[in-house]
Amino acid sequence: MKLKFAAVALAAAFTLPASAQTEIQWWHSMGGALGEWVNDLAKDFNASQKDYKVTPTFKGSYDESMTAAIAAFRAGNAPHILQVFEVGTATMMASKGAIVPVAEVMSKAGLKFDPGVYVPAVSGYYTAPNGQMLSFPFNSSTPVFHYNKDAFKAAGLDPEKPPTTWPEVALAAAKLKASGHKCPFTTSWISWTQLESFSAWHNVLYATKNNGFGGTDARLAFNSPLHVRHIENLANMAKSGLFVYKGRNNAADATFVSGECAMATGSSALAGSVKRNGKFAYGIGTLPYYPDVPGAPQNTVIGGASLWVMSGKKPEEYKGVAQFFQYLSNAEVAAKSHQRTGYLPVTKASFELTDKSGFYKQNPGYDVSVNQMVRKTTDKSRGVRLGNFVQIRTIIDEELEGVWRGVKQPKEALDTAVKRGNEQLERFEKANKG
Repeated sequence: MKLKFAAVALAAAFTLPASAQTEIQWWHSMGGALGEWVNDLAKDFNASQKDYKVTPTFKGSYDESMTAAIAAFRAGNAPHILQVFEVGTATMMASKGAIVPVAEVMSKAGLKFDPGVYVPAVSGYYTAPNGQMLSFPFNSSTPVFHYNKDAFKAAGLDPEKPPTTWPEVALAAAKLKASGHKCPFTTSWISWTQLESFSAWHNVLYATKNNGFGGTDARLAFNSPLHVRHIENLANMAKSGLFVYKGRNNAADATFVSGECAMATGSSALAGSVKRNGKFAYGIGTLPYYPDVPGAPQNTVIGGASLWVMSGKKPEEYKGVAQFFQYLSNAEVAAKSHQRTGYLPVTKASFELTDKSGFYKQNPGYDVSVNQMVRKTTDKSRGVRLGNFVQIRTIIDEELEGVWRGVKQPKEALDTAVKRGNEQLERFEKANKG
C-alpha cells in the first residue's frame, strides 16, 4: 500500500509542471443567461488548448466593472481583459497608458489580424482615427422593437405585423390598453434607444462634430425640434397609460420577458433571455421612426460592449489574450454566439454562416438587428463617441424622469440635459487637451 501511495504521489509531482498554464483574467458585466454564455466561451477556449486558462469574473454592471478596473489599474492589479460598454469608449481611448490596442496585441503575438473581416459598423466604432483597431468588438447590440405576439392577438392586432412608425406604436398601445394591458409599451436605456439611436435612425445629429467623432470639442444637440416632438409624444403616451417608464438602464427588460409589458424598445440581445424565459410567442421588429422625416430610417447605432486589453502584463500573457481573441473571431464560434444571444455577428463570415444555415428563416426577426446596422452610415449616423458619456446618460435619465412624472416639460428637460451634459463635455475636453 505504501509503495502504491508513493507511486501516485510521484506521478502527481511529475504531472504538475506539464499543466502549468498562463492565466488570463477577464472582468465582465454579463449576468443571467449571458453570464452562462461568457463562462461557456472561456470553458470551450480552455478545453481547445493547453497553454492558457481564461478566468471570467463578473464585476457587476458596466459602470461598476469600469470603476473597479480603473481602481485595480492604479493599484497595479488590473485584469488582462476588461469588458467596457460602448459609452466608455472615448474614456478608454483617452486612457493611453492604461490600454494596449488590440491590433498591437495581435501583431506582437505573431497572429494575422485583419480588421476587414469584422462587420464594418461594429469595428469602425472601436477604431482610432489612424485606422488602428483599439478594442475587440465582443458583444455588439443595437436597439430593436420587441413585441408579444399573444398580446397582439388578444388585442385584435396582426401578430405578424409589428408597428414600424411611432404613430403606429401609439395606435397599437391604445388597442393593447383597451384589451386590458396595464403596460402596453415600455423602453430600456432611454438615452440609447430614444435619443442616440433615434437620432441616427432619423439621420439627425445627437451632438456636434459628427457626434464626437470629429473631436473632443463636440457639444450636445439633442434638443432639436424633432427630439422635442418625440419626447412630447412619449410624455403624452405616458399620461394616457400607453407608455410606462420602468426605470433606468435595462430595468424594463424583465417586464417584457415576464409578459407584463407588451411592447418594448431595447437591446437586440434581449432575444436570448426571451427565448429562454418568455412564456409567449415572440416577435422582433425594426426600431420605429417618423415617416415624415426625410432620410428616415437610416441606420441604428451600436450598443453592447467591447473587450479592452489592459497594459502592464507579461508578453506570454498577451499571447494568451491574442489566442483567445482569435478563438472568438472563429466563424463557427462567433456564429454560435450570435445565434445564442441576439448580439450582432462579430465577423462577416459568422453572419454568412448563420444565413446559410437557415437560422434566420427558422427564427424570424433575428436578422433585424443586422439589417439595421449593415446599411451605409452617414457622418450623422455612425454612432456617438463622447467623453464623460456615462455621466451624460445619467443626466438625461434624471431630466426625463421629471417628464414621465409630469412635473417637467419635454423642451425644458432636454434643454437642461444639454446644458448640464455640455458641462461634462467641457470638463473632458480640458482634461484631455494635447
